[in-house]
Amino acid sequence: MTNCSDTHHHHDRESLVAHARQYCEAHSLRLTPLRERVLALIADSRGPAKAYALLDQLKQNHDAAAPPTIYRAVDFLLQHGFIHKIESINAFVACPHPGQSHVAQFLLCDQCKNAIEIDSSELPELLYGIAKAQNFSAQKLVVEVHGLCSQCRPA
Repeated sequence: MTNCSDTHHHHDRESLVAHARQYCEAHSLRLTPLRERVLALIADSRGPAKAYALLDQLKQNHDAAAPPTIYRAVDFLLQHGFIHKIESINAFVACPHPGQSHVAQFLLCDQCKNAIEIDSSELPELLYGIAKAQNFSAQKLVVEVHGLCSQCRPA
């Protein structure tokens, strides 16, 4: 699961799934059992989850699961902000604050594979401002910082 320092955000699978159920009900969306299971698998993951690892886990209970099964579920979860895609490693993490419009920003440990979602409004504003100053129309902002977390970094 994604780590996040804000105590007001959802940090456990049960809270994330319950929020997704409530959101889908309020917005007349179908959170199918399969989509819910994929969300739970991503939330339970110790780090960013790759699609084929999710598929292997899903096949334990859904013999007919195939790559399109995972990708359709992931697309739904991404579209509605329940998860984020970490572009640089093509993996997925649960969003600890779903339903809030934000630019996902991550600190990614290259050793333990931990993903820490940071919540800064200043960083996206700064980057969009730099783009605008260059007369550049930014369409998508991805902030992923690779390095070593405090647990893995040598003293």
